[in-house]
Amino acid sequence: MVIIITWLIAGSIDFAAALLLFVSVTKKKPALLLKAIASAALGPAAFSGGGGMAFLGLGFHYLIAFFWTIFYFAFSHLLFPCGAIITNAVFYGLFVWVIMNLVVLPLSKAEPRPFSPIVALVNIFILIVAIGLPCAYAAEHLPGFWFRF
Repeated sequence: MVIIITWLIAGSIDFAAALLLFVSVTKKKPALLLKAIASAALGPAAFSGGGGMAFLGLGFHYLIAFFWTIFYFAFSHLLFPCGAIITNAVFYGLFVWVIMNLVVLPLSKAEPRPFSPIVALVNIFILIVAIGLPCAYAAEHLPGFWFRF
């Protein structure tokens, strides 16, 4: 149950931060962000879809957040044996950003975006706070969770 709650918290914080950043920078409707997420799997056709495509993008977002939450709980004892929550959150947020931006997105059907150091730093910070911190905190406060996993 703790893993599910952690996933929902992490996915929601990440989505809220991404949405706030997207709308404040682009001044475009939130549905466009969700369609961009769906375009990673469906390509440019995702942008011509309606509300269903945006809903699919939201589903993909939470599916990805679920994967990263499960991954942390499954491998944190190997990746982060020190147990320092902030340190683990920082390294995990950076790890997630690297894998998503250097492996997953280039292999997806999403249109490539130009690299911006400022945007990268903001996105890394978001992943540290939204994904790394909830996962590191929850895993650290689950003594013996391997027996319940």
